[in-house]
Amino acid sequence: MSEVVQTKLGTATDAPGTRGPSAQSAAQGGTSPVKSVDGLGQPLPSAQARARAVLKLDAPTYDRALDCVHCGLCLPSCPTYAINGLEADSPRGRIYFMKGLADGRIAASAAVTRHLDLCLDCRACETACPSGVVYHELIEETRARLAAQRKLSLTDRLVDTLSFRVFPYPGRLRLALLGPRLLQKLKLWGWVMRMPLAGKLGKLRDMLPADGPVWEGRLQTFYPARAPDGQRRARVAFFAGCIGSVLFQDVNRQAIALLQRAGCDVLVPPAQGCCGAIHHHSGRPQEAMGLARRNLAAFLGEAAADPPSAADLPDFIVTAIAGCGAMLREYDHLLPSVAAAQVFARRVRDISEVLAELGLPAPQRSLALTATYHDACHLAHAQRVTEAPRSLLAGIPGLKLVPLPESDLCCGAAGTYNLSQPEMARDLGMRKIRMIQETGASVCITGNVGCAMQIQSEARRLGVALRVVHPVTLLHEAHFGGDSRRLSSSR
Repeated sequence: MSEVVQTKLGTATDAPGTRGPSAQSAAQGGTSPVKSVDGLGQPLPSAQARARAVLKLDAPTYDRALDCVHCGLCLPSCPTYAINGLEADSPRGRIYFMKGLADGRIAASAAVTRHLDLCLDCRACETACPSGVVYHELIEETRARLAAQRKLSLTDRLVDTLSFRVFPYPGRLRLALLGPRLLQKLKLWGWVMRMPLAGKLGKLRDMLPADGPVWEGRLQTFYPARAPDGQRRARVAFFAGCIGSVLFQDVNRQAIALLQRAGCDVLVPPAQGCCGAIHHHSGRPQEAMGLARRNLAAFLGEAAADPPSAADLPDFIVTAIAGCGAMLREYDHLLPSVAAAQVFARRVRDISEVLAELGLPAPQRSLALTATYHDACHLAHAQRVTEAPRSLLAGIPGLKLVPLPESDLCCGAAGTYNLSQPEMARDLGMRKIRMIQETGASVCITGNVGCAMQIQSEARRLGVALRVVHPVTLLHEAHFGGDSRRLSSSR
């Protein structure tokens, strides 16, 4: 029989055979993981207790925690719970921690913050939740409120510098990658890959795609529609992404070529910048809001200052990066008092949605490939886009698409999570590779650059021969021919 320990959290249970001290240690400031938590239905705290709380949540966000009915249907969908089986590393357990912090019942101990930090913010629990709990708003505001209490190691500071001062700025990222890219061209990067780097620094090295230009060029600002029937069907604005425009600019060019073929005039606002997702998910909302305002100005121009008219707007704001798309759709939540943010967010679409809606001519080339499709979390769970990519891929002659077990379970990328939490990211990556191997596919398709880097780096580390591609890459090959991995300019 498991031992039940009364703690400040309510009732915590250590499952039989588990290692380490009881959950009471974690609740009172230790570092041992809490095995399970209960007591979410306790009476509301007094005003005095709330006043003492270390976590001050806005009232609407606090109400998100009250929406949870503790049914546990979110547990099987949670990646961290799937790996370690800890209630405290499940959405239900984390909601209890956040509510306990906001109620003044527990302290922000190292163990509690560790469980919160392990959340990938993948939003799979929101898809599973029958009560409609908007979990990501809870975890994101909690991280923002607790950010000042974080104690960073030297490695953490390096990762943060890269995450917030280099990655979001394409010019800085191009400069930072100049050395590694030159080493790749000189065939010396293999020596770097053999260096015994572990943890965050090792993961950072392993994530770099194996090939790419020494200095990636910029996109043009305008690409005219080139549908075979001569019809112009839409005017779209294209969001390239900060990391996407440096490490995956070939995918952006492929996406633009397909949009042209679907009859779209494509505008690429040159003043666009990072979407703000890295900052927002890491507890830096002010920086995220600043980046959002920059993008509103870049895409809407003068209309960003006032409620814009439909004539001034593109029909769609399109991106091929699932993580960016999810953030762009949240600009109305990030900037609730800005009218332009509401209009902007309503026009955001994933590339697959636009191509499926407008339609593409039938591809003329056959691809004799066996592939499987991984649902990027921020496409499937945040944007609820699952059918459009599959329907487009189903139209490619010769392509055999094999269902992937646990296709919507996070691969461990989650923005910069695989740098900040490399051990859990590696466990999830290994699980994803194992599922891919079960399909017998030689190609894994995914609609997010972060997923692509994570899955490809894990396959390389494990010695698994696997090509990881974006859906638009195979669509481009089917429509235009050739190996689009070597595409250097748009058609």
